[in-house]
Amino acid sequence: MNTNKLVLALIISGLCTTGSVAAANDRYIIQVDNNKKGVVKALAKKLGGDIKVDGNGFIAAQFTGHDLASVKGLLNNPHIKLIEEDQKRVPMSTYNDDAGNAMVQQLTPYAVYQSQADQLTFDANAGMKVCVIDSGLDSSNPDFIWGNITGDNNSGTGNWFDNGGPHGTHVAGTIGAADNNVGVVGMAPGVAMHIIKVFNAEGWGYSSDLVHAANLCSQAGANIISMSLGGGGSNSTESNAFANFTQAGGLVVAAAGNDGNNVRSYPAGYPSVMMVGANDADNQIADFSQFPSCTSGRGKRATTDETICVEVTAGGVDTLSTYPAGMATAADLSADNTAFASSAMENSGQVTASAYYMGTAESIDSGAAGKVCMIDRGNISFYDKVANCENSGGTGAVIINNEAGMLYATLGETNDTTIPAVGAALEDRSALLASTNISINIGTSDYGYMSGTSMATPAVSGIAALVWSLHPECTGTEIRDALKATAQDQGASGHDVYFGHGIVKAVDAEAYLSANGCAGDNGGGTPTPGNDDISLAATGYKSKGANFADLNWSGAATSQVDIYRNGSKVSTVANTNSYTDAISTKGGGSYTYQVCEAQSTTVCSNNSTVNF
Repeated sequence: MNTNKLVLALIISGLCTTGSVAAANDRYIIQVDNNKKGVVKALAKKLGGDIKVDGNGFIAAQFTGHDLASVKGLLNNPHIKLIEEDQKRVPMSTYNDDAGNAMVQQLTPYAVYQSQADQLTFDANAGMKVCVIDSGLDSSNPDFIWGNITGDNNSGTGNWFDNGGPHGTHVAGTIGAADNNVGVVGMAPGVAMHIIKVFNAEGWGYSSDLVHAANLCSQAGANIISMSLGGGGSNSTESNAFANFTQAGGLVVAAAGNDGNNVRSYPAGYPSVMMVGANDADNQIADFSQFPSCTSGRGKRATTDETICVEVTAGGVDTLSTYPAGMATAADLSADNTAFASSAMENSGQVTASAYYMGTAESIDSGAAGKVCMIDRGNISFYDKVANCENSGGTGAVIINNEAGMLYATLGETNDTTIPAVGAALEDRSALLASTNISINIGTSDYGYMSGTSMATPAVSGIAALVWSLHPECTGTEIRDALKATAQDQGASGHDVYFGHGIVKAVDAEAYLSANGCAGDNGGGTPTPGNDDISLAATGYKSKGANFADLNWSGAATSQVDIYRNGSKVSTVANTNSYTDAISTKGGGSYTYQVCEAQSTTVCSNNSTVNF
């Protein structure tokens, strides 16, 4: 899919804990009326205090070596209203990228942590190969084991190893960027890849291109096809191509789409293709992730099939990965040598200077001369804030968001400022304002951020390759089933249209296969004879020449159940105690049904048979 948002940042704060911790560096907040603040500041400085923040109605100061009680004793002044610990606050994302500069060190993206991929070791000897159908993989990026990568060109797209825009290089990095102490690390580091370039930066391709690409993937010996692309309308030739790949033992993964609606996109919408949605670092569904219904048809003809809707999700919001050389813009922000998340606004350059809090920067302030302006968002435009900083003699600007999350902004088309300016997150405000020295560096990078189900799809493809490398005896469908069976449930309890079965978890999927074998629960995919837990009655009838079976059951405890016809699973549906099965075969026949609790082949109903 097209990228929903390109986030131009490189430094992300490290994994964080929730809540507050003890005051850092003996820092305290002193509440005081503004008209008496000068007296209190002078007293604090006289007693060894280092003023960190001069705020509205308060100051924050560091008293090295003094606890709260001793500071209260030192500052025994009638103008002081309250003295309290200056508690440290940190971002509260569930998962974060490593902090640092990917150009000089290796960073692990948050989605790797979120999916548990960092807890397994990819077996490079298992023969896994992922076929990436996209815009090419640019050979300028050093973060790949190029001896493991081959490719094909599509007519008119040029060399597969030259980028047709950054999309394909970003996707490939998420799958298999090498574990080589630089850049980023992929889900299956160093996995063999076959690259098929089907479109350029313009983003156009056709069903026929994908059919041809699927054949090339097969010829290259690929186990997995990964497609971060899609569009409206099904195509039987295309559908058959991916069905053939799946039936031959492979796995096909594709993006659900980025329009934030319930439209079914293809090829993800074909039953033979695993549809992937996107979640963020806080385990929340991405607002752009499409969520088509699992039901097709109407009335008695309505059928539910979880293979035509989102099956799982993975990290796809602001994901860090590889870019063609110099094509990404990176913003590095550090305060007192601690890295903080930032987004590049405008004006490349590098500066290190003392921090100066400029409020909302609504006017010239000579105190900013020679310093980096720390500015709150609000009241005037971003451009005016940076212009006021520069006209005050400021050497750089950090604009801090006034709502949760990172500030992504620009200075507008008429920007004529020259100092480097970045956005910062509200969660980091206290720490940034408490800092003494600020460093900003805005420049080009080989690593950058994108958002979309395009980014979640290669994450799942890479995780599948990782897990499959440890169980190479399995088929692609069995790997697909294991990822669904062990996904972390999010959203509504049980299967839902946004998350499907949930967020993929590599360690859990590997453990599931180790415990149960490739076929899943109890070592087999066929349900066991019924027990007393679920009772089923099936009734058959004809309508307009077609055969239907009404199933009614009771006793299933899960939110979903699996429907079996003649020993083969035909659907997974909500546990509403009823379901109508439309039988495509015309004429007579005998059909035996069972209902099992979802993902179980042991908690099942009695057999119930209908005859036509």
